[in-house]
Amino acid sequence: MELRTASSPNDVKHYTTDRLREEFLIQNLFEAGEIKTVYSHIDRIIIGGAVPVEPLTLKAGEEIRAEYFLQRRELGIINIGGKGTVTIDGTVYELEFKDGLYVGMGSKDIVFASADEKNPAYFYFNSAPAHKTYPTVLIKPENCVNVELGSLEESNHRVITKYILPGQVESCQLVMGMTKLKPGSVWNTMPCHTHDRRMEVYLYFEMPEDALVFHYMGEPTETRHIVMRNRDVVICPSWSIHAGSGTQAYTFIWGMVGENQDFDDMDHVAMKDIR
Repeated sequence: MELRTASSPNDVKHYTTDRLREEFLIQNLFEAGEIKTVYSHIDRIIIGGAVPVEPLTLKAGEEIRAEYFLQRRELGIINIGGKGTVTIDGTVYELEFKDGLYVGMGSKDIVFASADEKNPAYFYFNSAPAHKTYPTVLIKPENCVNVELGSLEESNHRVITKYILPGQVESCQLVMGMTKLKPGSVWNTMPCHTHDRRMEVYLYFEMPEDALVFHYMGEPTETRHIVMRNRDVVICPSWSIHAGSGTQAYTFIWGMVGENQDFDDMDHVAMKDIR
């Protein structure tokens, strides 16, 4: 498990491109036959990827000092690859492309598997500290809350699919979902915002190998950018904006952890104040 510490905005404004990427960018999270995890000190989120060509078991590791991974945590999973299964304490859940799974605190045995090793599942997951056990739920995107926002004229026509949130799939603090841009649109989360009460993590995907997304971060008056490629992940501190513009349309998974779960609790930034 890789460890990432928190960073002060006063320091980040002086970072070079390489230092910015070192602190906030996660690459190569998906490796065939492996489970890879990154533990961030920002709200104690764990970001992970599993690509099983044979069954893989999620272990706690020394870093969280737990008997098993979900002893004090909850877990959200979204499959961005071929068909696969996640087995939770002997119960098998089948996940097609873009299906999700919420797993409550206290689940002990978590095993990832692919239906076809030549077309393996790509399981992306976020995990947060938990205080209560909520039921494990298989999530189908067609059954989720879907919101269409933006317009082609503003280059931000997109559909937001909310997977884990109060009133739909209950959790202690983890909120997850997916945003897909319509063809011809390239901007996400602009006009931008911050939310001091929670951090966020973005996984960008459904991008051709030669496509890029410029992810914008930093304080609204001290913006920086990180170049993102297919299946790259970026950590977004609560004090930072989180927006992006791509060379073409793309999809991203967002996961939020922190003080509250109100999706609309955000501090909007006026376009005139961004620099």
